[in-house]
Amino acid sequence: MADHAGVAGGDEVDLDRRKFLTRATIATGAVGAVFAAVPFIESWNPSERARALGAPVSFDLSKLDPGQMAIPVWRRQPIYVVRRTPDMVARISGHDGDLKDPESNDSEQPPYAKNNQRSRSAEYLVLIGICTHLGCLPKQHFAAGDLYPSWPGGFHCPCHGSRFDLAGRVFDGSPASVNLRVPPYSYPKELLLLIGADERGVAT
Repeated sequence: MADHAGVAGGDEVDLDRRKFLTRATIATGAVGAVFAAVPFIESWNPSERARALGAPVSFDLSKLDPGQMAIPVWRRQPIYVVRRTPDMVARISGHDGDLKDPESNDSEQPPYAKNNQRSRSAEYLVLIGICTHLGCLPKQHFAAGDLYPSWPGGFHCPCHGSRFDLAGRVFDGSPASVNLRVPPYSYPKELLLLIGADERGVAT
């Protein structure tokens, strides 16, 4: 009888141990599943890097003197922000016949920049500072006659010689086929430029 009692007691201990181990295994598995799910769930959200690449960039226009250009960066692209003087604005006109796309019909810009000045206002020009030929960075040559006697001022690409006027429109004879691109932008308040967002929302 003692032996049977001892065996019965051992069975109860083994049964309790099995229940404990089973519960522990289930609990561990559940915890593991949660931790395994975390990276997967996180992958549904955009990374910090992705947000940084797409986030709008603000620029204080009060830091820019007439005739000067600043180059903030948006989505790893240089943005040319030019504060044009009245004389520079006047030099945008008068050479449409020398341009490939004077009305910007084949070029890329928001609707509010599809005009002679390619901007929301005559004073400020906002362009993506990458040549539309092979991606070099055009240099500023704003002074009239700087490149040649009839030069009205604008940009010249040092890589292959593409030329653009003070509205970013490309001249005939340039390797680039279209005008410099205009990014979406807005003025949320006076003298604050927001690059990458406008009335339609944030650029995608």
